[in-house]
Amino acid sequence: VKLLLESKDLNTHAGDHIARNTPLVRAVTNGHEDVVKLLLTHFDSFPDSKDKNGRTPLSRAVENGNDSMVALLLAQDRVDPDSKDNDGRTPLWWAVEKGHRDIADRLLKAGCIDLNSED
Repeated sequence: VKLLLESKDLNTHAGDHIARNTPLVRAVTNGHEDVVKLLLTHFDSFPDSKDKNGRTPLSRAVENGNDSMVALLLAQDRVDPDSKDNDGRTPLWWAVEKGHRDIADRLLKAGCIDLNSED
């Protein structure tokens, strides 16, 4: 993966043709924390980029219950923990929906969460 990412012709900001999933979204969704770190630190990937459904990498990590990935993404300056998808759902909504109580607590502690938000 590292060799592929070092290719001069690779655009790490481009999404696929179906869901507009960037390499970062794919790495987060599949739980490849080492690749996520590489993309964030060396390739300036946009940690808050949205797919065609308006979902962010953080939203995907929350849905999957990947607490360490959530922590990694929340540590980025450019991540909005309250970002809404096309249906008005936030990462906190996904944490509650999927029963990920520890992740919901982490999101609330991160701040910037509108508790009165409706989907």
